[in-house]
Amino acid sequence: MTLGPTGNTLILLLDMLCPMHAVLGMSGRILHAGPTLAKLYENGDPIDRKFQDAFELRRPHTDGSMAALRALAGAKLHLRLCNPRQTEVKGMLVPLPDDGDGPLSGGAVLNLSFGIGLQEAVHDFALTGRDFAATDMTIEMLYLIEAKSVAMEASCNLNNRLQGAMIAAEEQAYTDTLTGLRNRRALDAVLTRLTESERDFALMNVDLDYFKAVNDRLGHAAGDRVLQAVARAMAAETRRADIIARIGGDEFVVVLPGVVDHHRVGETAQRLIKRLEHPIALQNETCHVSASIGAALSCDYRVPSGQRMMEDADRALYAAKEGGRGRHVIYAQETGISGPDRSGGHK
Repeated sequence: MTLGPTGNTLILLLDMLCPMHAVLGMSGRILHAGPTLAKLYENGDPIDRKFQDAFELRRPHTDGSMAALRALAGAKLHLRLCNPRQTEVKGMLVPLPDDGDGPLSGGAVLNLSFGIGLQEAVHDFALTGRDFAATDMTIEMLYLIEAKSVAMEASCNLNNRLQGAMIAAEEQAYTDTLTGLRNRRALDAVLTRLTESERDFALMNVDLDYFKAVNDRLGHAAGDRVLQAVARAMAAETRRADIIARIGGDEFVVVLPGVVDHHRVGETAQRLIKRLEHPIALQNETCHVSASIGAALSCDYRVPSGQRMMEDADRALYAAKEGGRGRHVIYAQETGISGPDRSGGHK
């Protein structure tokens, strides 16, 4: 449609100063759409569509006629675009002179903005600073949105690194650095969790026999390698759900969640003892150690206590040592230390 020199100049100015606008003719038909408004429609600009076919005027309510629209001049309009995303916008309508000369006579200019939906619209329609007038505050908001996005990403990355560092530090705090097993601090946390949850478990106190002779004869470096070999052997002979902790120089604790049977504890203890009697090859030497084990079961207590079970398992361990080493003893509530039928010595 030919708008004439004056109309073309007006359109050029509008495209530069308020690129998200529509020019309506006297009949309410859209004669021109600014470049940003055109982007919001799936099939290009809404030119030649009637106002009510391109926009839904939500407030104030009118019959959609051009006379009713012109009567809303200067008022804040709440509209929804008839596009696939049903984009909500704000608008203000300015009537054009009704001088009877040219297609713009009796029409109006409808200027639009996104309001608080700006960020969503920028994302949905891939809008940039070029889609807004250079003096539009929207440009500043876009810069702020971009700066916020960069800051949020940097903050998220920093938080992830800090969280990773915290997890690593916590893991280190609960790990025996020599063997990679849990340490005493981790064991205390495990026992507290099990007793508070009232879940049954067995506890074995494992102490190496003749380990001091390894340190005295071959030195502490060799002793450290023996402890590492022992840790690997114990991990191989227990379940994945079991917890193994090194709580002293050559003292270990094995926690068996869900175990309530004395016979099963005895089988596990015997298996550990047998495995730990295997020779340990060092660089130029072969070492021999064995293990004595004292055990306690939570099901044997009316109110289980991790500390009490550790003390009773230690008493049973002492009995195993006194009985000849290389054996296990299970603590019995009714008699204190269990009788010979619960010890497994074979030396």
